[in-house]
Amino acid sequence: MARPGFVLEVDDRTPPLVVPDGDGFRLERIPVNSRVIYPAESLPAVPDLAESLAAALDRPLESPPLDDLLRPGMRLTIAFDDVSTPLPRMRRPDLRGRIIEAVLTRAARIGVDDVMVVAARGLNRRMTESELQHVLGERVFRSFFADGRLVHHDAEDSEQLTRAGATDAGELALNSAAATADLLVFVHLAGAGGNGVSAVARGLGSTGTISQLAAQPPHQSRDARAQVDEVLDQVGAATTVFQIEAVLDNSAWSPPLDFLGKREWEWTVRDRATWLAVQRGLALASVKTRRRVLGAAQSSYAPVQITAGAPGPVAAASEQAVLAQRLVEVSGQADVGIVGVPHQTPYSVDSITNPVLAAWSALAAAFGAHRGQPVVRQGGALIVYHPMRSDFSALHHPSYIDFFAEVLATTTDALQIQEKFEAAFATDPWYTHLYRSSYAFHGVHPFHRWYETAPAREHCGDIIWVGASRSTVDRLGFRAASTLADALEIVSSTVGRTPSITYLHDAPLLLADVR
Repeated sequence: MARPGFVLEVDDRTPPLVVPDGDGFRLERIPVNSRVIYPAESLPAVPDLAESLAAALDRPLESPPLDDLLRPGMRLTIAFDDVSTPLPRMRRPDLRGRIIEAVLTRAARIGVDDVMVVAARGLNRRMTESELQHVLGERVFRSFFADGRLVHHDAEDSEQLTRAGATDAGELALNSAAATADLLVFVHLAGAGGNGVSAVARGLGSTGTISQLAAQPPHQSRDARAQVDEVLDQVGAATTVFQIEAVLDNSAWSPPLDFLGKREWEWTVRDRATWLAVQRGLALASVKTRRRVLGAAQSSYAPVQITAGAPGPVAAASEQAVLAQRLVEVSGQADVGIVGVPHQTPYSVDSITNPVLAAWSALAAAFGAHRGQPVVRQGGALIVYHPMRSDFSALHHPSYIDFFAEVLATTTDALQIQEKFEAAFATDPWYTHLYRSSYAFHGVHPFHRWYETAPAREHCGDIIWVGASRSTVDRLGFRAASTLADALEIVSSTVGRTPSITYLHDAPLLLADVR
C-alpha cells in the first residue's frame, strides 16, 4: 500500500528541507518544533489502461454505455483540457490523447463521421501546434487539424457561441460545437479547474459565463454559491455530456529529478549528488536558461482511476479518489505557514511566472490546499518563497502587465478593482484580439486570479516574501524579507516570539484536513 500523508515535527536531527523558490530550489533549515506536511505517496496505478478505459466506457455512471449513445449520422464533439494541466507536463503519450483515440475508434466503428475536436481552454491562451500534437498524439492531430475539425474554444466569438440560459448576472453561452452536438464527450483530468459540469462551463463557456463562475470579490454577493449552482444547472441542461475523467498519481517528478518527491532524510547518496549538480547548474545558468530547463521537465504520470458517465456522478467519484490520494490530517492551525512557489503555474507553461501569478500560486493554490479551514489561524502570518521579479511575458500576459502597472498601483482591494477596472479590461479590443488570434490570455484573466487570492489576504495578518524584490511585493500589498529568520522577526509583533509554524511541503499536491 502507498504511504499516507505525513506530518513531521522538526527536531535537531531533521535535515534541511527543499523549498521551491521560483526558478530554483532552496535547502532551508526549518525551526525546531515546526511541523512539515508531506503529501501522500501515489495510489496504485490502474493495472491495464486499455482495459480500465474500456470498462469505464462500457459501464459508465448513471449513463448508457458510450456505444449506445453513438449512432450513424450524429454530430459528435470531443472536448479536452489544455496544457494548463498537469504540471510538469505529461510524457508522451498523453493520457488525454489515448482516451480520445479510444472514443474515435468506437465512433468510427459505429459510423459517426461528423466529429469536431475542441481544446477547452476557457480564457487561457491558445496552444501551439506542437502542444496540440503532444496532448492529442500525431495521428489525431494530423487527422483533424488540417481540415479545421480541431479548433480552440473562443470565449469571445459570438458567431461560435450558443445561448445556454441566463441569470441575474447576465447571459450564459457555450461553444456552439458543444452545445449543438448530439453528444459532447468531455475528456478531463480531475482536479483541473473543477470537475463535472464545472469543468465544461469553465472550459467551453463564454467570457460572461466563465466570469460568473470565477471567484468574486468577497462580500459582493450574499449567495454566490447559489449563483454558481444556477449557472452549472443551466449549462448542464444545455447539452448532453458524456464525461470521461482521469485521476493521475502524484508522480510530479521523473528521473533524474525524482528525488524531489522523496522525504529528505530518505535521499540516497546518488540523490544528494544529483541535488548538488542541479543546484550548481542552476546557479551558473541565466534566469532565462533556468526557466527553459525546468519548464522542459516532463513526468511519467499514470492514472489511478478512470471514470465515465454523467458529469455529476463522475465528478463525485473523481473527488473521492483525489481526496484518498491527497488528504493529510493535520491537528490544529498554526501561527505561521510557510509555502514555496514552484517554477511553473498552470498559467505560465512555457512562459514566465509573473508576480501576479506567483501571488496566485501561493495564496490561492498553496494556501487554499485545504479542506474546511487553512493551516494558518485567522490573523496569522504566511511566509512565501519566490524572487518576485517584475518580469512578464508580452506574448502570453499582456493584460497582466497593465494590471500590475495600472490597477495594482491604484488599489489592491478586490471589490474596488472589480468595480473600477474589470469591465475595461474585459472588453478591451486589443486584449480580445490577442486572445483570439495570438497566444495571449484573456484581458480579464488577471482579475480572476487576483480575486482568488482575496480569502488568503483577508485571513492572514501578514504575508512576507523571502528573497523577493521589495518594490514588487510592495506594489502587491505585501512585505519582503531577506531570510526566513528576518521574516519571523518581522511577524513576531503579530504572532509572538515563539510561534507555531507549519511548512506545506509541495503544497499543490496535498490537501490539509485541519482538525
